[in-house]
Amino acid sequence: MGTGAPEQDDLAVLAKGGRANVLGFMLRLGARIPFLLVAGRLYGADNLGRFALAVLVVEFAAQLATLGLKRGLAEQLSAKDRPDGHIVYDALLLTVLVSAVAVAALIAFPAAMFPNSEINGLDRLLPLIIFAIAFTDVALAACAYRYDIGATVRARSVIEPWTVSIAATIIYFYSKRDGLILSYVVSMLAALIAAVIPLVRHYGWPDGWRPHPMRLWAMVRRNLPLAAADAIEWGTRRLDLWILGFFVSPTAAGIYYVAQQFASLPQKMKTSFEPILGPILARSVAEKKYTAIAEHVSQVGFWIIAAQVGLALAIGIPGEAAMGLLGPQFVFGTGALIFLLAAETTSAPSVVSEAALVYLARGLNLWLSIATIALQGVLSLILVLLARHLALPELWVAAMPALGLAIALAAGSWIKARALGGIVKARVTSWRPSLFIAGGSAGAVGAAFTALPKSMEWAQLTFGIPAIIGTYCFVIWRIGFGPADRELFRKGAKAPAAATAPTGRA
Repeated sequence: MGTGAPEQDDLAVLAKGGRANVLGFMLRLGARIPFLLVAGRLYGADNLGRFALAVLVVEFAAQLATLGLKRGLAEQLSAKDRPDGHIVYDALLLTVLVSAVAVAALIAFPAAMFPNSEINGLDRLLPLIIFAIAFTDVALAACAYRYDIGATVRARSVIEPWTVSIAATIIYFYSKRDGLILSYVVSMLAALIAAVIPLVRHYGWPDGWRPHPMRLWAMVRRNLPLAAADAIEWGTRRLDLWILGFFVSPTAAGIYYVAQQFASLPQKMKTSFEPILGPILARSVAEKKYTAIAEHVSQVGFWIIAAQVGLALAIGIPGEAAMGLLGPQFVFGTGALIFLLAAETTSAPSVVSEAALVYLARGLNLWLSIATIALQGVLSLILVLLARHLALPELWVAAMPALGLAIALAAGSWIKARALGGIVKARVTSWRPSLFIAGGSAGAVGAAFTALPKSMEWAQLTFGIPAIIGTYCFVIWRIGFGPADRELFRKGAKAPAAATAPTGRA
């Protein structure tokens, strides 16, 4: 990165926001594992699969209802043509209006949420929670614009996951059939409250604000390409499970969902930087600092990949032991877990490149996203149908969409990084040789633990995971992290003057 003070400040802000969200990731991890244990051991794979498919559809509708404002709001606020509070409340009103359409559609057609099971009790009213999910997302995006990443950490990494874990345990004694869905509703409402409080603190109550139809329509038109890109990017992580809903039993879908949840832990590292990266890139675009954009994307991309590779190795190498924590039947999802972890690791360059493309070339980004999810869908269907034609076991069939996802995301990442580099006329790269050296070293340590007798699988988790992570961190720190990279861990320090990510270390 250049030596200008604004660019140095940007790196320091990125590092500070990343540190806050990495803490949030650790807190979320601490709550996610208990939830999976409760869901697997108490509710079983069948109920878990039914829950997973319902939540998938609801969250997709909520994603659409935000109209891309989770990232687009930063650009709207950067324009400074109206008071920030008025822009934020326009965005929130628009989110509520679009949510109402999504809620009405799913209440009218509840089979979309439960494609392979019966509709029971209050299942039809589950879509009402879309209001809370979408409103929370936009409110937290508004807080992130004020660099309040703590709001997102509290809502999404502490309150939401711990609430769903505790509620699932308590409600199980009331209803095993509906306990997971009810606990999910409770957790989303708790997250909503946690988001509204800092929102009001930053922007106040909507005094003097008057919504105007033409302004709302202009916001819709401006954000439609971004909304589509967000929906597609989100959909690439869920299309595999949705496809399985039509080809396998709820039990197989439940086992796949657990693998997906374990694999999503590295993904959380990627989302850790999204709230703070968006506002900084929006300002850099407005100031036409294209070289800085390439450097920010490359730097953050490396931070994310470095974390994802370590986590993927720690989860994937003892994968059978990790899946077996939830019960013997979940071990059969290990193959899907490996493919999903590979997909998450290869997707990081795509996501950080897209964070800049949504401001520089929304149309191009949208078409690249459409091509990626189309490739994923075609590959997944072909692989599933081929596995069924070969009469492979159901859980082998269930692993095929994960393989399709890994291939599609790898291709999409490479293309989007090249596209961004062409636009900003600078090299955009996040992969470095040190990642492979550190990964190979950690893999060798992990292989030694997996060679232990099956009766000692507990050792793979108790000692193997710390050994894998410790080896990986030691090697990547010694040979991979330069001064700019170590800014992430240097609380309160100034960013180094020479902070060009690709040339920092090996």
